[in-house]
Amino acid sequence: MSTETQTTGAEVGTPPPAGWEEARSRVYAVGLSAALPAVARPLAETDGHTLAEPLTTRTDLPAFPTSSVDGWAVRGEGPWRVVGRVLAGQTASPLDADGSTVEIATGAMVPAGTTAILRIEESTRTADGRVDGTPRSQPEWREPGEEAYRGEELLPGGTPVDPAVIGLAASCGHDTLRVRRPPRAALLVFGDELLTSGPPGAGRVRDALGPSVPAWLRRYGCQVRGGDVVGPVADTLPAHVAALRGALANADLVCTTGGTMHGPVDHLHPTLEALGADYVVNTVAVRPGFPMLLARLVDGDGRVRFVAGLPGNPQSAVVALVSLVAPLLAGLTGRPMPVLPQVTLAEPVPGRGDHTHLALARWDRVAGTAHPVRHVGSAMLRGLAGADGFVVIRPGTSGADGDRVPLVPLPLTPGERP
Repeated sequence: MSTETQTTGAEVGTPPPAGWEEARSRVYAVGLSAALPAVARPLAETDGHTLAEPLTTRTDLPAFPTSSVDGWAVRGEGPWRVVGRVLAGQTASPLDADGSTVEIATGAMVPAGTTAILRIEESTRTADGRVDGTPRSQPEWREPGEEAYRGEELLPGGTPVDPAVIGLAASCGHDTLRVRRPPRAALLVFGDELLTSGPPGAGRVRDALGPSVPAWLRRYGCQVRGGDVVGPVADTLPAHVAALRGALANADLVCTTGGTMHGPVDHLHPTLEALGADYVVNTVAVRPGFPMLLARLVDGDGRVRFVAGLPGNPQSAVVALVSLVAPLLAGLTGRPMPVLPQVTLAEPVPGRGDHTHLALARWDRVAGTAHPVRHVGSAMLRGLAGADGFVVIRPGTSGADGDRVPLVPLPLTPGERP
């Protein structure tokens, strides 16, 4: 990182916040530079991974002419004398003589010399056992290379692997794929004031992020195991250092909740300093979501890990996830930077001065419109529960009814493509 964009916890004062779009670009680039290593995995083990190289065909698809129907492969004019049968998985002998036919199954290899395929349901038999009928004018078989030619690129590197990709790779003849594994993530919940069960009261609030952030991380393609969620961590510097050091031992990314300010019990910045972290982004000019951060640690062996500091207010924490964590994870897995869809505002959305405003909204995908929701305070989750994403109101602007603006979608299902 250049000296202009790098700060450390040892430096005095707080740097000016990065612009929201700049922060996303910076985080993605740093994640991509530390992309997880490519490994070869059997097809059955690649679901949820990411292609580390383009998927190409090892053969033409189909590799040989295949029948599209059950029927008769015929040569010349009928009626035709039956000389055999070819099933899927068999090598077909050529049809050498006009007036001959073989029974053929769907998916079976079409014999050389075939001039047409007559559907079984459109055929009749003559008194002497020959096959008669009128084949359709369109060929009833698939030609080699109809779907793809040998060596053709079907999917680029960076494509998420799902069951459809696995099936396509198998049809191309692949037994393994070179992929990047899902990042492993952990969560540290900071704050002595948090309750982990029952209703809030007596000055203490219920922890809403401990149960929900791991679910968001899984929807962004991370692996999060039961032991990877720790907290609430005691509000002392030694406890923070020990917890973060322990979480970093196995995780590629550690998210923390709370402690991103510089108050008397906010120990995240001193903890990062104690562990020798560098800031990739230290505060972002976005509302809600202030302050958030992303730091990087590099081991002596060159292993890179990241710490995402999420604000303690629940909605602000989710803003930090969509702003910093999502592009970081795209880079780590070698996926493209997520492209934000454009939507039309159905109602006005105010700006937030010189900060980007991320405003919760329902997204009507059919109409292409976004409808702002209520109950959207930094500490509120009611609006989030009814929203599909955040509309982006750029600094120095406001959103008017009918304006076209970007929208940051929330990942709604596990492993959903960005």
